[in-house]
Amino acid sequence: MSAIIVALAGMVVFALGYRYYSKFVAEKIFKLDPNYVTPAHRYKDGVDFVPTNKFVLWGHHFTSVAGAAPILGPAIAVYWGWLPALLWVVLGTVFAAGVHDFGTLVLSVRNKGQSVGTLANKLIGQRAKILFLFIILILVLMVNAVFAWVISNLFIKFPASVIPVFIQIPLAIWIGTAVYKRQKKMLVPSLIALAVMYFTAVVSSKVGFLQIDLVKYMGGAEGAGLFGLGSVSTAFFIWIMILMVYVYFASTLPVWRLLQPRDFINSHQLVVGLGILYLGLLFTNPTITAPMTNATSDVSWFPLLFITIACGAISGFHGLVSSGTSSKQLNKETDARFVGYLGAVGEGILALVSIIAVITFFPNKDAFLATYSSFGAANGSGLTVFVQGASQLATGLAIPADVATTIVSIIVISFAATTLDTSVRLMRYIIAELGMEYNMPKLAKKHVATSVAVLSSSALVLLPQGPNGFGSGGYLLWPLFGTANQLLAGISLLLIAVWLKRLGRNYLVAIIPMIFLLFMTLLAMFKQVVFEWSWFGSNSNWLLFIFGAIIFVFAIWIILTAFSALSGKNDPKLSSDLDD
Repeated sequence: MSAIIVALAGMVVFALGYRYYSKFVAEKIFKLDPNYVTPAHRYKDGVDFVPTNKFVLWGHHFTSVAGAAPILGPAIAVYWGWLPALLWVVLGTVFAAGVHDFGTLVLSVRNKGQSVGTLANKLIGQRAKILFLFIILILVLMVNAVFAWVISNLFIKFPASVIPVFIQIPLAIWIGTAVYKRQKKMLVPSLIALAVMYFTAVVSSKVGFLQIDLVKYMGGAEGAGLFGLGSVSTAFFIWIMILMVYVYFASTLPVWRLLQPRDFINSHQLVVGLGILYLGLLFTNPTITAPMTNATSDVSWFPLLFITIACGAISGFHGLVSSGTSSKQLNKETDARFVGYLGAVGEGILALVSIIAVITFFPNKDAFLATYSSFGAANGSGLTVFVQGASQLATGLAIPADVATTIVSIIVISFAATTLDTSVRLMRYIIAELGMEYNMPKLAKKHVATSVAVLSSSALVLLPQGPNGFGSGGYLLWPLFGTANQLLAGISLLLIAVWLKRLGRNYLVAIIPMIFLLFMTLLAMFKQVVFEWSWFGSNSNWLLFIFGAIIFVFAIWIILTAFSALSGKNDPKLSSDLDD
């Protein structure tokens, strides 16, 4: 079958979902008001609350939620066959992710730009709020570890991407200063910055000394490295330290100085990157060589498929971004549909091309099955196969293979870095909120909270030992990250449903995907915690067991409390600022 048919079918469903379903939700369910004074205007401070053009904000929002997860999850999930992965990416995006991302944004905007964790207090009670904040804290901690691990490994595998990625930082700061201080337009400078990045990518692909290959500098893969760690582990450690220093400053600077302009550049990367891949698909017209379904899989697809795809269909982390940063920058309430729902669609389009890049990369079915021989093999190969498959599509536009590989790796790393520093910023907010909750005002200070976030994230990614040796935290945490992420999305949908019911509106748009999502994730987490990660499980792991058990118990508690509130049995008094 031609991959073009699959791509067109997915794009048509996405377009119909945005055109009709999101319009229905915006006008009939959320009833957006163009005259509503958003938190960005009400609490404007030039740091976190900044009224922002909807196109710029969409760029920040999309690149913050995209990261590597919507690429990695689907690239792994095709292990069970491309059809089930495709169906969940497309339908999950339209009916679950769109409502979730859009809904958490509107809910936060109507409540002073507060996070979903804080809003849990108003909707289902104080105890649920604390439990929810701890779940969110664990999730963003895992996000930091996973994405730092992903970026560091990509820097090691694709050293030509290093300089183009880092050159974006001073360019973004220059753009932010020009736009905010001098009231310049952001479009042309950001396009110039993107052109500089890609010119650098071409040069670094061709000129060896511009490739920052730390492993090579330390004697190759068999080198001793520092402190006897080996050259690969030493390179990994150095990149993690560099990333953590970067995210410390990136997450404490005003959003206009680095976060917004860099994300706007990355939004153009998205357009250019997706344009290259889909045009390459059109010109090469590749045939799908992977099986539609995989009858030889060693692990059942149910319910693990939905957890593995994670951000490729719906993600609880999106709700944290919607309510944590995007809601503080929304210029008009009616912009929420464009930013929230279309942001989810953009992620679905990225997940779709990830599937296509993988299932058309191999010369035949046997080659696919040889690489995807087991679920463990799929986990280890997914991201690398995507980069290679996407590069193969790009060569259809006469782009040299080495340049295409560098550009694709730059796109993946840029999105992952955006997610990383947004996640650290969100973790700082949560730590500060918990500090105030437990009467520890010093913990609520910006630099103290950020230091705690950065140090704990560094420890989590570096200290655990696993099949990859030193610094296996991100690798080990991926299975739990997917489950916790989906669970958070289900709880956020439940909060949206409670809010809509309080307003006397139709809450089926939230409750139906919520029931499906919570059933899948709770079942998957129970099986993982009890039968895999416990001391008598098939893959005993104390780190995953402790984190998983805490999240599972807290989630059950929150869900029971929320359903009680939904039924009216536990109806905490709403404060006056829970707006309609």
